[in-house]
Amino acid sequence: MIKREQFIKHIRPFYEITDLVKVIIGIRRSGKSVMLSQIAQEIRSMGASEDQIISINFELYEYSHLKEPQGLHDYLISKISSGKKYYVFFDEIQLVDEFELVVNSIRARGNVSIFITGSNAHLLSGELATHLSGRYVKFLITPFTFNEFLQLPGHDDVKKAFSEYMKWGGMPGRFAFKTELETQKYLQDVFDSVILRDIVQRSGLRDLNLLDNIIQYLIENTGQIFSANTISKYLKSQSRSISADALYSYIDHILSSLLFKKVNRYDIKGKNVFATLEKYYIADLGLLQLKRGFINENLGARLETIVANELIAKGYRINVGIKRNAEIDFIAEKAGEVEYIQVAYSIDSDKTLEREISAFEGIPEKKILITADDYDYSGNGIKSVNIINWLTNT
Repeated sequence: MIKREQFIKHIRPFYEITDLVKVIIGIRRSGKSVMLSQIAQEIRSMGASEDQIISINFELYEYSHLKEPQGLHDYLISKISSGKKYYVFFDEIQLVDEFELVVNSIRARGNVSIFITGSNAHLLSGELATHLSGRYVKFLITPFTFNEFLQLPGHDDVKKAFSEYMKWGGMPGRFAFKTELETQKYLQDVFDSVILRDIVQRSGLRDLNLLDNIIQYLIENTGQIFSANTISKYLKSQSRSISADALYSYIDHILSSLLFKKVNRYDIKGKNVFATLEKYYIADLGLLQLKRGFINENLGARLETIVANELIAKGYRINVGIKRNAEIDFIAEKAGEVEYIQVAYSIDSDKTLEREISAFEGIPEKKILITADDYDYSGNGIKSVNIINWLTNT
């Protein structure tokens, strides 16, 4: 079992803080449950006894009787006394009706440190945000990064490992399977679970064919800038018609499942974020492979997706940079530092190189060109780096 230190190190400082609920979100099967177990084990190693740790996974049938808020509250009260400190772990808590009332009530006791997970980006919207009034900290967990992938047995050949990662991604559960057919079946199950349990059941959407068409469009156009109007035209070509408002509602439900990440455009000169024409990146390349395959494989889009997900995993806020007649793939900002990043699978000519680096003109900050080439294109204040080196050394 890989200890996901890259993520846990950000949660660790909050272990003992009882007034802040620790909220861990991530796409289904990204490893949230295992991370809760690892955090609980760390807390045990720090001296907490078994009766001080209360763990409930609401996807397990044995806890189905606790999905009613009063029953859950009464159960927790029976486990908690005033003379000790407790650590409560709620896994997939969104399955509990009015869970926010229970969470806030237990938090208010003052001697309980609460950790919750969910497969929904809107876990903190609405009632929970209202009741907690800012008394929470949120952490996004992603599928395995490439560095985590390399910690698994059998990946001593880094280039071979990267080829596999680029094709099948880093969903933790897939590594239990040995063949591509088994991997495909597993990823199909993950995909179906996201669609049915994290989108359809929670949103009440009924037109599954339309939902599938929209998701397929996002997959086929990963890393491309487009608008609701563009998707509407595509749907019309599929003999489907939908208003812009309805379309954005569908996309919002898709995004809430964390299946995709939306990246907005940022006007570098005007220093403002555009409200339309975004890019969408799928959370894991294995799901892209499942729904798209390597027919018209578009290696550039796959590489861009890897970079986007890596930046997100490292806690960067990312936008697409827009200049007059030029686009920068990513403006990545963290802790007040900004990096401008261009991604190209291969530089096959001087013309391609000029196109990629010309977008950096006039930008004084850190500029990085990421490629799959072994050649160093650095110059004029631009650092060139091979994708594997970037992933393993940053």
